Amino acid sequence: MKIAVLNEFSQAPKNGIILKELKSVVEPMGHQVFNAAMEVPLTDQDVPEAYTQENPRLTYLHLGIMSALLLNSGAVDFVVTGCGTAQGALMSLNMYPGVVCGYCIEPTDAYLFLQINNGNALAIPFAKGFGWGAEINLNNIFVKAFGSPKGMGYPDGRKEAQNRNADLLFDVKKKVAKPLLDALRALDPQMVKECMIPRFLDCFYAGCQDQEIRAFVDEMAYSKGGN
Repeated sequence: MKIAVLNEFSQAPKNGIILKELKSVVEPMGHQVFNAAMEVPLTDQDVPEAYTQENPRLTYLHLGIMSALLLNSGAVDFVVTGCGTAQGALMSLNMYPGVVCGYCIEPTDAYLFLQINNGNALAIPFAKGFGWGAEINLNNIFVKAFGSPKGMGYPDGRKEAQNRNADLLFDVKKKVAKPLLDALRALDPQMVKECMIPRFLDCFYAGCQDQEIRAFVDEMAYSKGGN
């Protein structure tokens, strides 16, 4: 499994902690981790001078765009993301077809979401409740999330019904939402271009399997320097 880590501006300083705990759990399982998060700004203050064209101020709105491109193109199989409360990231990711994101504050959330809903992203709060022992909680979340096959159902005997509903959710999202590229072209182009940071592009191009989405990312990345 290919797993991408995404962080927005407010939690970028915690990227190293998240990455360390995730890799320690999933790399021995044979999974591959991509750090597609924004770089930590030069200052811990949220001021314009801390950001550049190459390292823009990404918010949870950007996380939804980036996750949708990575997951729908097949560049990755799973996204680990979040923001201060995880609520913004959760809503942003779940707007797009092909993305089913769960809210996760402790290990049971991760296990039940992946067993019952069989989604492909987790939104974790990296500020609210993120205090002493936070790295232990993260490690346990990742153990429960990736330590067993997804979609096995819980409790025993519910697998068939739960898998049917999980598949239907992906299908419903595909039908009620705009096609991904139509949706992204309806957004402010500058917002989409801001997502084209080097870490994201490295992750995307390493595994993209959809040529139409690749062409869209090429267009956005190439035109990032000018509008």
